[in-house]
Amino acid sequence: MKWRVAIDRALAPLGLTHAQYSLVASLYGMHRAGHRPSQRALADHTGLEPLYVSKLARALEAAGTVDRTRDPADPRAVRLSLTKEGREVTRRAIGVVHDLLDQLLEPLGGLDGERTKVLSRELATLLDVPLDPRSETEKARPENEHPKDEHPTDEPSEKEQS
Repeated sequence: MKWRVAIDRALAPLGLTHAQYSLVASLYGMHRAGHRPSQRALADHTGLEPLYVSKLARALEAAGTVDRTRDPADPRAVRLSLTKEGREVTRRAIGVVHDLLDQLLEPLGGLDGERTKVLSRELATLLDVPLDPRSETEKARPENEHPKDEHPTDEPSEKEQS
């Protein structure tokens, strides 16, 4: 929470919030790689909900930072790109966030410190571990307890008898 608040404060002079920064920084990187993503692709890339990305993109469009255009190949899809002003604001925002990260990581030697590199590798390893798709209630249920819909019996089912 402190990180998001710190970024919101640092980016406020540029007219961006943390969530908006997530979008424009991702768009900036995708643009540099030659991609012009749909809102859906950007949602997948950022991990944000598609409806939230749509809301953020509309606000960024109103601010003159992002262009939203219909995809000629799929009229339901909306393609996003940064405007010239949006690219400039994003470059400045990336610098602000970079400086903030360096300040945050100073106790570990800054962004380029060896301890920071180790931390980054460890976090990447943890983030690559797939989450268990079972719900929390299923995980918390003792093995001998079954959900309401299941009626365990000691007798084998017809399938098991064959």
